[in-house]
Amino acid sequence: MGLPLSFEFFPPKTPEGVEKLRLVRQDLYALRPEFCSVTYGAGGSTQDGTLQTVQAILDEGQQGASHFTCVGASRDSVREKLAQFKAMGVRRLVALRGDLPSGYGSMGEFRYAADLVAFIREETGDHFHLEVAAYPEMHPQARSPEADLQAYVAKVKAGASSAITQFFFNSDAYFRFVDDAHGLGADVPVVPGIMPIINSSGILRFADSCGAEVPRWIRLRLQAFGDDTASIKSFGLDVVTDLCDQLRHAGVPALHFYTMNQSTATLEIVRRLHN
Repeated sequence: MGLPLSFEFFPPKTPEGVEKLRLVRQDLYALRPEFCSVTYGAGGSTQDGTLQTVQAILDEGQQGASHFTCVGASRDSVREKLAQFKAMGVRRLVALRGDLPSGYGSMGEFRYAADLVAFIREETGDHFHLEVAAYPEMHPQARSPEADLQAYVAKVKAGASSAITQFFFNSDAYFRFVDDAHGLGADVPVVPGIMPIINSSGILRFADSCGAEVPRWIRLRLQAFGDDTASIKSFGLDVVTDLCDQLRHAGVPALHFYTMNQSTATLEIVRRLHN
């Protein structure tokens, strides 16, 4: 297929989950990813699991990228964490503001992801490839599409190397976002985030929580399948492969898969793209 690929995982919570994810990673390494990223819970709540998973990926000879949130953090705590990432051999970070965990009082010393990006560049120069998040359909907490775009541009101007989008099913939203960002001078590569459809309740719930639009025709089809998991998976593969195909033909820089710690759907989508 020739398009660079990357994969996102979340830190497992049990020893069984750790072993299952190890096998999933081995399956996906066959696709020769550019890097594998690992998520970070609200307020860094999963940070030990995140670092262990990133370390495992590095030990397996792959490029491991850690999500890194700044909400509630101080300059000293971020400085300490950057030293830890350097010592581990991490060269890539996904710099995010992050969500405030419930009951958490303060934003800390970094209000926005752009502040974190600027600080990492100040402290470490070009040591890290810094990914930031992009929201083609608007961040759910943004005041307006314009404010959201400005927040994105601020991250790029602060020193982001590239961006990964929230998942989407409408390629027009992605192209419009990239055009608008370029028009404001933010011209780093914007990599589409791809979410395989594995089950309908999961994808609909996830989309609602993060502000991603599931087009009405997809939503209705998924609901009509009820509990017929085979039909849901088959339909999901068709829809997501078609989306990836559109993006590939339009010349996107890469594809980033939100794997949900599973390999089957991602492997099948990439196999179909090769054919």
